[in-house]
Amino acid sequence: MHSEAVASRSADQRDSPRESRSEPRGTTPQLDAVSLAIIEQLQEDGRRPYAAIGKAVGLSEAAVRQRVQKLLDQGVMQIVAVTDPLTVGFRRQAMVGVHVEGDVESVADALSAMSEVEYVVMTAGSFDVLAEIVCEDDDHLLDVINRRIRALPGVRSTESFVYLKLKKQTYMWGTR
Repeated sequence: MHSEAVASRSADQRDSPRESRSEPRGTTPQLDAVSLAIIEQLQEDGRRPYAAIGKAVGLSEAAVRQRVQKLLDQGVMQIVAVTDPLTVGFRRQAMVGVHVEGDVESVADALSAMSEVEYVVMTAGSFDVLAEIVCEDDDHLLDVINRRIRALPGVRSTESFVYLKLKKQTYMWGTR
């Protein structure tokens, strides 16, 4: 397994169940240059020691530890192990485009609650919602799409894009 830090300022991260964040719900935390540098260090290597990060950004190990915890609590980033789904038993991935009648957010919330759904985004364009799905095999994928997604209230239609080969998956966009 490869470990990387995933830094995100998305609303779904801020809406996580953590209650200790100091920012009001729906606002983007203000990040200074040092916090951004810490995030970049962790994006390069999610297991980088706090002492090494501190040396790179000019803080003590304890100060880095506190900053990282605050970034985690605020939902600015996560530190996770990113795996190749094929190596851990998930042989089928697909992006599913969903056309919705009515409340798009309720459909996006229902999709987000499904364990097979790894990524949900509401879009402007051909689809109202895109959902990335990771499944064990084609039968599992069929079950998720046909019996669960298409059965959701408000789902008008779906279009599936089955992944043949994953060529690139990184979380190294840095900070801006």
